[in-house]
Amino acid sequence: MSKRVYNFNPGPSALPLEVLNIVREELLDYKGTGMSILESSHRGKEYEEINNSAMSLVKEILGLGDNYKVLFLTGGASMQFAMVPMNFVPEGKVGAYVDTGSWANKAIKECNAVAKAQVLFSAKADGYKRIPKLSELSYPENAAYVHITSNNTIEGCQWQEFPNTGKIPLICDMSSDIASRPADYNRFALIYAGAQKNLGPAGVTLVIIREDFLATCKSTLPVILNYQTYANESSLYNTPPAFAVYVTKLVLEWIKRQGGLTAIEKVNKAKKDYVYGMVDKYPDFFRGPVEQASRSWMNLTFRLPDEELEKKFIAEAKAAGFVGLKGHRSVGGIRASLYNAVPLEGAQKLAEFMENFRSANKK
Repeated sequence: MSKRVYNFNPGPSALPLEVLNIVREELLDYKGTGMSILESSHRGKEYEEINNSAMSLVKEILGLGDNYKVLFLTGGASMQFAMVPMNFVPEGKVGAYVDTGSWANKAIKECNAVAKAQVLFSAKADGYKRIPKLSELSYPENAAYVHITSNNTIEGCQWQEFPNTGKIPLICDMSSDIASRPADYNRFALIYAGAQKNLGPAGVTLVIIREDFLATCKSTLPVILNYQTYANESSLYNTPPAFAVYVTKLVLEWIKRQGGLTAIEKVNKAKKDYVYGMVDKYPDFFRGPVEQASRSWMNLTFRLPDEELEKKFIAEAKAAGFVGLKGHRSVGGIRASLYNAVPLEGAQKLAEFMENFRSANKK
């Protein structure tokens, strides 16, 4: 095998090497069936076991009770931006949104396309540099739900404490930090996440929905856009993204073997401390655009003194085996995505590279 790079891509992103090796071993002959799971029927007992096991693991790892349904859908978080208001904003109600980043803003636009959104807070004018204080939020009486985006993948800020919305259902797009730390996931009525950052490959979207909230779905929607359809059929109403669910199951098993979310959080904290440590050690060279209290553990963004140095940093980093460090095209700069499968060594080596790059290029 050729030398593997340190993968800091924002998504699709790093998968655990241990999982990739299992996929390789099982690819041509899945558990003695004589064929790949890629070729297997989603109605067969082999895939049924994968599907059921993956759903159980999600609830086990996140600490969720049997009052939650786990669904595997397609369309990414972008599909959920529309499905959520279509299913849950009735006439006379609004979807209440907290705008903390580019993806949250897109969710707001999709809600307004099918219902009515009310923005409770927006950091857009300030370049999405912070998450609001909980005291800054108030909730309208006609809110069908409150929607937040737990981690801002592009600009690089993250909720460190989730709001208490009382009786109003709380919905969260956790695409880029789900299963990265322990949390009270039971406070959410609905969670959705594209798997391609912390849970698996591109192609499957995880939806977790509390049964009492599920019961309020509109009944007038097309069947394919109704959450109840997938809940009734264990996500097998139509052909699911079977291979992506299979890999997601393997990643969930890997998380469990690491020691669950407590152990995952410990490693993630160490990783972000290495990289942010360099940013804070050399403020004359590295600049973090996000307020410290709102910094993301998953998508660490920083700038250099000028764009030419940033281009040089990215090019030399790639030559040294660090890929995916270019910031999103809408904001520029540097972005290191330290998802669960990025090894601690990767963050250590990146911090060393940052220090050496500064020494060679400081004025």
